Amino acid sequence: MSAAGLIELRSITKTFGGVHAVDGVSLDLAAGEVLGLLGHNGAGKSTLIKILSGVFPPDAGEILINGAPTQVRSTRHAKSLGIETIYQSLALSENLDITANLFLGRELANPLGFMSEEAMESAARGVLGRMKLRLPPLTTPVASLSGGQRQAVAIARAIHFDARVLIMDEPTAALGPEETAKVGDLIRELSSQGIGIILVSHDVHDVFRLAHRLAVMKNGRMVGIVPTAAVDQDEVLSMIIAGTAPRLAGAA
Repeated sequence: MSAAGLIELRSITKTFGGVHAVDGVSLDLAAGEVLGLLGHNGAGKSTLIKILSGVFPPDAGEILINGAPTQVRSTRHAKSLGIETIYQSLALSENLDITANLFLGRELANPLGFMSEEAMESAARGVLGRMKLRLPPLTTPVASLSGGQRQAVAIARAIHFDARVLIMDEPTAALGPEETAKVGDLIRELSSQGIGIILVSHDVHDVFRLAHRLAVMKNGRMVGIVPTAAVDQDEVLSMIIAGTAPRLAGAA
């Protein structure tokens, strides 16, 4: 892995009741890289990201963060290591406004120990500005936001708390073309700021235009990891369906 590498997984294995959900999988992620993680339902993608995000411990294998072997002990520990995961459900409270959702469970307090709405609103404006986001007023309830705006709030929450690795699970699954494009622009902006992004999807078309590399899993195994520019969508679909890696130009 390059000197700019953030994460490296080596031969990660996880078994549930005799089923190898993840079977000897290795991959790495560099700063500013968007890595597309593809495969059908049951391929092992969700289990792999839950291992990286501290939900499950691996049965075997090694996780390196910034080159150092690390045991990710819990989701809280993962967050402290700069690994944030945004699941498809987004985990937003619809009855609360944008600011309250950005700080949900991690509210800012004033010197007297009381929650500081002013400090949180100021920080919210700062992170939204950093991400070049235009959202409705911060007092707007999340229930009234569009799907793309909700996705942006969830991403902003992760970025404010110093995420260096952002795992995004099907971020555009329920969005229309216009909002999908906006989320794509946001992913590019975060990549330009040096944040490493793992973009999880079962839809090759969803990630092909965003990812620098594509990692394909099938039946718990890694089929292959390829530069996006070196393959076409048909080759990647063949990896997903048949489980065979393409022969890249220049390969021995």
